[in-house]
Amino acid sequence: MLRIGIDVGGTNTDAVLMRGRDVLAATKQPTTADVTSGVRVAIAEILRLSGEAPSSVRAVMVGTTHFVNAFVQRRELSAPVTIRIGLPMGSGIPPYADWPDDLRKTVGQHVYMVGGGCYYDGKEYASLDMNELLRIAGDIERLDVRDVAISSVFAPVRPEYEQRAAELLLSAIPGLRITCSAEVGGLGLIERENATIINAALQPLAAKVVPAFQQALSELGLDARLFLTQNDGTLMDTAQAQRYPVLTCSAGPTNSMRGGAFLSGLDEAVVVDIGGTTTDVGVLARGFPRETSEPFELGGVRTSFTTPDVLSVALGGGTCITLAQGASAPRIGPESVGYRLLTEARVFGGTQLTATDVAVARGTVSLGTPAGVRDLAPADIAGVSRAMHGLVEGAIDRLKTSAAPVPVVLVGGGAILIDHDLAGASTVVRPEQGGVANAIGAAIAQVGGRVKRLFDYAQAGGREAAIEQAQAEATAAAIHAGAVPDSVRLVEVEEHPMPYMQTDAVDLRVRVVGDLAGVG
Repeated sequence: MLRIGIDVGGTNTDAVLMRGRDVLAATKQPTTADVTSGVRVAIAEILRLSGEAPSSVRAVMVGTTHFVNAFVQRRELSAPVTIRIGLPMGSGIPPYADWPDDLRKTVGQHVYMVGGGCYYDGKEYASLDMNELLRIAGDIERLDVRDVAISSVFAPVRPEYEQRAAELLLSAIPGLRITCSAEVGGLGLIERENATIINAALQPLAAKVVPAFQQALSELGLDARLFLTQNDGTLMDTAQAQRYPVLTCSAGPTNSMRGGAFLSGLDEAVVVDIGGTTTDVGVLARGFPRETSEPFELGGVRTSFTTPDVLSVALGGGTCITLAQGASAPRIGPESVGYRLLTEARVFGGTQLTATDVAVARGTVSLGTPAGVRDLAPADIAGVSRAMHGLVEGAIDRLKTSAAPVPVVLVGGGAILIDHDLAGASTVVRPEQGGVANAIGAAIAQVGGRVKRLFDYAQAGGREAAIEQAQAEATAAAIHAGAVPDSVRLVEVEEHPMPYMQTDAVDLRVRVVGDLAGVG
């Protein structure tokens, strides 16, 4: 069966058509302001190149930066009602306290604090204030707001406070879009609450974008299942995507890393994805991106949802280059011409010296009109090349966990900038079709199941029993989401002891993945 993988980046929309492990067609198209028209053009092009009928496509997997860009650029965001459950405790740092002023004014207009909550061990210190919630429901109706973010202290330990609050609000006002923090983030209240608010603020946009993707498929004659890729490299269906748009915010780097693993055959490596504006560097562990243990900052807001451990540096095909003067070193970026590369780079008739120009002058690639860079001195070309290689080598070194050399996989359209060995790399792999690794990563994405919560190993019957229980729950979730039961495998077990607790409690994280049923 055929499937299409699409990755919508800030400069290009990449698409591939695959049957099994074979790539039948691939294309790069300019990303459009409305996103969906660019996706439509990309799909039409790969169908034209392959000669395949639209009716033969069974699934379309899309990775998009649309939601993260909307939040970072402060556009198309709602101002959700934000409810924190925790009084008489949990009020020392109010919601939005660490948000940038412009975002707080845009999003943080409706904030409520409600009584109820538990200690870290799950023991209740205050019952949920149902009367206050009923009063808030009246305010929501008067405000005509339909998006709600609910957080409570230690929600991953006892999520029922949030669940009961959501049930009460929905019974009073059917049709509300409610995000509960236990479904989004980790233990830390502030970062988890922030992620919940961001998700709620993005839900109206998701309610427009996801159906627009579906409409684009329909207009092209595709009767295919649509999925969006999420931060951990797995798939979510359209209903999940509309409910949890925040979980797509790091899908781009994840898709590139998964595509790099697929194309190189390496499960343990560093993947360097060089695009038009930035280079994203991440680490593969068992074929999936290593996840960060630090709070993830999105648009100036600290959050705690799952994201890959990726380091971004300002180096891409469109990066602006300033040549060395005297004893100074050349300056690499951080400015970039981005999607204007084809008009502003010197090899394309422009006047701006870019990293692509230097690659052409060095003879690494043949593009445009080489005469546009014939005036560059060999010493300048070599100096810029050394500086670009140094940026990538520095990023690799920062992500390595030891001094030992590691395999490095180069992908992305800007991989042409790196033309010799890299310090710290045991080998450098340049896979064929690496320029569309991100779209391939989307196409091969699997269905996942995850359990993240506190386990008391003593009460669970020991460590092995607790992990087995978590794995069974994660497997059931993956199968429910559409995974082929026999294909589900364990890809991650993380244990974080809680030394300040008077129990054998451990923050246990178990993740499984499996192949999507019905897709070859």
